[in-house]
Amino acid sequence: MSSIEEKARKARDKKALFGTDVNLESYQSDAKPQSAVDDALDLPNVVKKAALDVGVTLDDESSGAYVQMDQTPVVAKSLYEGVEIMDIASALKKYDFLQDYWWKLVAADADKYTADVAEAPPAGFFIRAKKNMKTIFPVKSCLYLGSTNLNQRVHNIVIAEEGSELHVITGCTTPAHVQRGLHIGVSEYYIQKNAKVSFTMVHSWGKEVEVRPRTGVTIAEGGSLYNNYIMLRPVKTLQTFPTANLAGRGAVASFNTVIYSTMGNIDVGSDVFLNAPETSAESISRVVCMGGDVIARGRMTGTVPGARAHLECVGLLLSNEGRIYSIPELDGHCRDLDMSHEAAVGRISEEELEYLMSRGLSSEQATSVIVRGFLDVEIKGLPEELKKEIKDITQREDLKGS
Repeated sequence: MSSIEEKARKARDKKALFGTDVNLESYQSDAKPQSAVDDALDLPNVVKKAALDVGVTLDDESSGAYVQMDQTPVVAKSLYEGVEIMDIASALKKYDFLQDYWWKLVAADADKYTADVAEAPPAGFFIRAKKNMKTIFPVKSCLYLGSTNLNQRVHNIVIAEEGSELHVITGCTTPAHVQRGLHIGVSEYYIQKNAKVSFTMVHSWGKEVEVRPRTGVTIAEGGSLYNNYIMLRPVKTLQTFPTANLAGRGAVASFNTVIYSTMGNIDVGSDVFLNAPETSAESISRVVCMGGDVIARGRMTGTVPGARAHLECVGLLLSNEGRIYSIPELDGHCRDLDMSHEAAVGRISEEELEYLMSRGLSSEQATSVIVRGFLDVEIKGLPEELKKEIKDITQREDLKGS
């Protein structure tokens, strides 16, 4: 038994620090194998539709594609010589150097969810942007949970080598007929010197699906990460708290979160350590709550002079059936830091509502316009085409108030 497997075995019953506890044994572990295809356009229509619902258009305007159905990688294809896309199991067999990255940023024994992934056969993607390779179109991936009551386990590794630029948009989704399931996703991001990465994740789940992403990031000198998380559909429980280490001078991290909640227990946030001079970080959350409990966390730890950090969480509470709980934390360890936070929870302005209604909109239409405007967060560091895709996702007509 390897040291990773031994750590995982000892953590099988270790509850997570945050979030609702999940009974892993109530979900099936074995998934029926799926058939691989040569091209994403050859996937079943139900998969392509589910991907499209989370903004992942599986077309040629990309740097490549990765699609996983349940536990089977069915597409892993790069369209650029300088971008490598493989399923992680194949990558581990091909490259001995990956052992230096495997389970280094996320601990196998962090909690019962990481332990569960560590004990399972590896599944997920390996994406590498080679040195000085700069992409315009994003890599598009879809993690598709198509079987009811399945525990889908994923472990991804992304490496952006020195001077590279990489954009990834990932849609995690279930089709309409799948209501109950569990998704555990471990992701490790290595951003090397002067590399730039944008990673956008869009979630669309069934009402009885539970979700536990586990993410670790390290950013070297001059590197940057722009991380965007969008969830506009119901979910039973969700808990994620990605950790980023700004390890090199001038490293930058930006976390943007957009949540539209109608039910369930949602616990999201980010944890950033500014461990090198001239580093900067921001975490911005927009939450609209029609129902359910939403906890928006943010923690910034500054350990060296000159570090700059800002936390911001603003919520609209549109129903007495919901709750928004904002928890900003700033932890300064030295002089000459510039760290700030702001948080606000409120309701839609009556003046704004009355103004739009005076222009001929119904109360519901006016509320929908205000909600979409509220969720329209300016996201930095993205190509214009990807900005447009994200804007289209957050401006859907079916986001309504009551």
